[in-house]
Amino acid sequence: MFDLLGSAAGAAVVFAATDVDDIVILTLFFVAARTTGRPRPGQIVAGQYLGIGALALASAVVATGLLVVPDPWTGLLGLLPVALGVRALLDRDDDEAPDVVGGTLGVAGVTIANGADNVAVYVPVFRALGPADSAVFLLVFVVLIALWCAAGAWLGGHPRVIRLVERTGRWLVPAVLVAIGVAILATSGVVGHLLDLAG
Repeated sequence: MFDLLGSAAGAAVVFAATDVDDIVILTLFFVAARTTGRPRPGQIVAGQYLGIGALALASAVVATGLLVVPDPWTGLLGLLPVALGVRALLDRDDDEAPDVVGGTLGVAGVTIANGADNVAVYVPVFRALGPADSAVFLLVFVVLIALWCAAGAWLGGHPRVIRLVERTGRWLVPAVLVAIGVAILATSGVVGHLLDLAG
C-alpha cells in the first residue's frame, strides 16, 4: 500500500515538474474559447489528454527499447508553436483576436511540442518502474491532466485574465507560442546539431 502511495506521490511530482508551463498555454486556450469560441473547451481537454497521452506512450515505447529517438531531433517539434504563432500574427484582423488553434489536434500538437522535453524525464522513470507502478503513474497523470485543465479553465475565466488577453490577445497569444517554440529549439540543441551538419 505504501509503495503505491509513494508511486502516486512520485508521479504527481514528475507531472507537476514537467507540465507546469502547460498551465499558461491552457489558460490562453480557455480565454480564446470564451472570447472567440475556438477551440471549444471540450477540444482543449481532449487535446491535452491526447498530447500528454502521446508523450507518455512514446516514453514507454522508448523505455522498453523498441524505439530510439535521437534527443536533439525532438527539438524540431518547437517549429510547430513557432509556425502557429507566426501564422496568427500575419493573419491577424484588427477587430478580432487571432484564431491560433482551432481544434483538438491543434491543442494536442502544441501540447506535444511543448512537452517534447518531458520524454527525457519520462523515459528513465518508466525504465525504472514495474508494471504496477507504471499503471499508478498513468492513473495519476490522467487525474492531474483533469486538474490542470480545471486550473486553466478557472484562470481563463477570471475577469482580469480575460481583460488582459482581450487587450493584448492580438499579439500576446501568438507571441507566447513563438516564445515557447524558440525556447524548445534553443534548449534542445537541435539548432547546433543542424549547424554542425551544415558545416
